[in-house]
Amino acid sequence: MIKKEEIFGYTPDEKYSKAVAYFSMEFAIDQALKIYSGGLGFLAGSHLRSAYELKQNLLGIGILWKYGYYDQVRDGNALMKAEFIEKDYSFLQDTGIVFAVPVHDSPVHVKAYLLKPETFGTAPLFLLSTDIPENDYLSGTITHCLYDPNEQTRIAQTIVLGIGGAMLLDILGIEPDVYHMNEGHSVSLNFYLYAKYKSLEEVKKRVVFTTHTPEMAGNEAHTFGLLKDMSFFYHLQEHEVRSLLGMDGDNFNYTVAALKFSRKANGVSKIHGEVARQMWGSYNGICEIISITNAQNKSYWEDKMLDDAISSNNDEAITRRKKEMKSMLFKTVADQCGKLFDENILTIVWARRFAGYKRADLVMWDWDRFLKLINNAQFPVQIIWAGKPYPEDPGSTDQFNHIITSIKPFSNCAVLTGYELALSALLKKGTDVWLNNPRMYREASGTSGMTAAMNGAINLSIPDGWVPEFAIDGENCFIIQPALDLLSVEEKDAREARNMMDILEHKVLPMYYNNHPKWLTVLKKAAGDIVPAFEAGRLADDYYEKMYNSYKKDTLSSN
Repeated sequence: MIKKEEIFGYTPDEKYSKAVAYFSMEFAIDQALKIYSGGLGFLAGSHLRSAYELKQNLLGIGILWKYGYYDQVRDGNALMKAEFIEKDYSFLQDTGIVFAVPVHDSPVHVKAYLLKPETFGTAPLFLLSTDIPENDYLSGTITHCLYDPNEQTRIAQTIVLGIGGAMLLDILGIEPDVYHMNEGHSVSLNFYLYAKYKSLEEVKKRVVFTTHTPEMAGNEAHTFGLLKDMSFFYHLQEHEVRSLLGMDGDNFNYTVAALKFSRKANGVSKIHGEVARQMWGSYNGICEIISITNAQNKSYWEDKMLDDAISSNNDEAITRRKKEMKSMLFKTVADQCGKLFDENILTIVWARRFAGYKRADLVMWDWDRFLKLINNAQFPVQIIWAGKPYPEDPGSTDQFNHIITSIKPFSNCAVLTGYELALSALLKKGTDVWLNNPRMYREASGTSGMTAAMNGAINLSIPDGWVPEFAIDGENCFIIQPALDLLSVEEKDAREARNMMDILEHKVLPMYYNNHPKWLTVLKKAAGDIVPAFEAGRLADDYYEKMYNSYKKDTLSSN
């Protein structure tokens, strides 16, 4: 079995000596490790990278998904389909640890693997798998697919992450000062801690929570009865859970429970912190909710040559390198779509998880105006879409395929499949404009625009999530004026589509083609304003200063 001293491979900095276990359903660490779906994983991956760079005493707990999220490929008609392909990772260390977690009052065997810090430059990450010979078939499938659509499988996944992760730490002889739940998936760990410490107050001393979901329906909940039957509450009965947390009704809400178990929580932008306090503030017994805005790890995402050119204020080098990066992206466009893009033409990218509120097709709201945009000979444009819808969300998959079908005749429009870390980086490096147009107050933070700005792309964005903390309209980005809140969804979409097209036609395109020195000024200011405020070193430091150090170590009672 692995020894505790073998886990880190480095001595933590005294500033960050408090021991933290960071639980997350997904981590986007490297293109080679496909255990993530989107923004939550991208955030967690950058957090672990910056924790490593700062030499923090933090380790990650996640799941080794046998089939990942899914592989996004094309069918015979070049439309998107989801394939589930087995993954194998020779770079993970088998710790030799196998232990049993109760699910449905029966033992499910869990094996622990370790991603060592030196492999990809991250804090150590333990990954749990049930796909081992000790389990029957159903138990083995628990860790097959990230966000499995079957309700009971999803619950079992959260039990393995929460209770299983906490059990693993005890087996390793690690007693964290802080258990950090990145989203509510790991909330079951608190029932294990309650059985261990026999006191809600003792649990609260050790637990903090990050919430990412600004709409009520997106916060996971299941019936008390089903959760009790599945051993989610560990050794507690349903009436004991209700009494302990003061929860009524038929459903157990993960976020509400996490807020009641934690000593402190945070939203992931200033706006989201306010939204979260409004959403949950009426519940008795919840903890304080602050804001710690998400960020991304620059050393992972940056292009060094472009960064050097920006740092030295060398406009010629910036322009040259940007065209080189566009050419690299356009090879993928040609390979996937058979279309040859031009590095001298302004390129717009919309790329992120496909969900209805993110409005991937907003630029097409007025089809005639869209045609005018893409057929503009004076100010030509190229547009690329990419992103992964949830495979069990037919609406988002249909939207993805509708865009493919709609733009097929146009040589300057393309939809790319396989939106993972590598393609995400290629798109951010190769675009001029990073388009972000969600419905207001629906994007808790969003981080793709941060890494785009690190790579010489200018954000064209709705002022939601992290954007208002960064944006100076016309100086480091372009802001789409949001419609009035009192309007209907349809009216908002129509007005914001018009506002977006107005900015493209009257500001973005004329500046790029007629005043390129001004364009480069905006580009350079954006890159300068991103760091350090939206670099994950700030994020990792903030978590220690504002969340983990809320209690001093000597206030924690021993086991």
